[in-house]
Amino acid sequence: PPAPYEETALIPPVAAGPGPVSHGGQGRPVPPPAPYEETALIPPVAAGPGPVSHGGQGRPVPPSAPYEETALIPPTPAAGTPAHAAETAYLPPVTGAGPMPEEARPAGQAAGVPAGTGGHRAPGAAEPVADGPAYGPPTVTGNTRITDAQRARAEGRSPIIDPGTQPALLTAALGLLLAGGAALGWFALLLPLVVLQGLTAAGWFRLNGMWPARQGIALAFAGALAADAVLLAAGRSNGPAAVLGTLGVWVLLCLVLQLRSTAPADDRLHGLFATVASAALAITATGYLAAATDAVVVGGIAVAVAVFVRSLPLPAAASMAVAVLAGAGAGALGGTLTGLGASAALIGAGAAVCAVIGHRVAAYDYPSRFVHMTAGVALPLTAAVPAVYLLGRVVTG
Repeated sequence: PPAPYEETALIPPVAAGPGPVSHGGQGRPVPPPAPYEETALIPPVAAGPGPVSHGGQGRPVPPSAPYEETALIPPTPAAGTPAHAAETAYLPPVTGAGPMPEEARPAGQAAGVPAGTGGHRAPGAAEPVADGPAYGPPTVTGNTRITDAQRARAEGRSPIIDPGTQPALLTAALGLLLAGGAALGWFALLLPLVVLQGLTAAGWFRLNGMWPARQGIALAFAGALAADAVLLAAGRSNGPAAVLGTLGVWVLLCLVLQLRSTAPADDRLHGLFATVASAALAITATGYLAAATDAVVVGGIAVAVAVFVRSLPLPAAASMAVAVLAGAGAGALGGTLTGLGASAALIGAGAAVCAVIGHRVAAYDYPSRFVHMTAGVALPLTAAVPAVYLLGRVVTG
């Protein structure tokens, strides 16, 4: 006969009903199975209230332990008896009507915002109505408040933006005023010259990204006025000495002022270079007073024509070449008016070349409209001063 299950590793058989069950038809009674405390079996889960028999033996089974004594997640309550949000890890249900309880509201949600809005909108809930104005999507080309330089930088275009037709027309008008003032006399030339020097000082600082720089602009403009006064006092024959002497004094003054500045070293160096360059350009414009009268007339006309042609919508290289040729032709025309003859074309060509260079400098590094209306107007005329003075002396003897 088989040994009882205590002497073997076999799991005791499960009885099919009450009473002893014969094993193998031998008629030997089989003892009832041991309770689950004496085995490794997990106790059965009760299906409802009251004790449950195990294996049909009628043995009562104790109720399962509460979830506090086990690692099991507490059961979800039935409908109609919701558990408090603090006792579970579940978010409270979204109802779509009425405010959400304060303790169950997610972080960042305002108290006045109804449930069922945003990404957790309940089905059939109405769309929220915005209190403020509705704004369109952000754009680059559609925003009229940004400058041309900001738009070009945002779109990754070239940092070279040439001044348009309006600055070219202002340059042409100022050049013609210089030519007409030179034909009338020194003091008639002085008024447009002072305007030119002020635009040069302000435009150069803004072109270098230094704004506001009222102290540097005022210093450079004061140097230009001092050079004008010295040249008027010394006479046209002493023009180079007056210009170079004033420039040397102003460079030393700029250096002393920058050394006394409390700004960082890099800012002081940048400010020193910008101030010296601006003062040098503004003082150099005084050369119109030292140049021959006929040369100033020819140079003013040539620069006016060259800059206007340069602003026309042509390819860059072709536009520069055509502008120089137009300046030479305008110089020849000015020579017929002043008596210099065809040799005045040399003054016109030289002035046009310098004007094109100054126009190109004013178009560098994403300039703004302010730069175009100051440096874009003044730099072509200021850059043409050395050519007008030197070539004028060559042509006039």
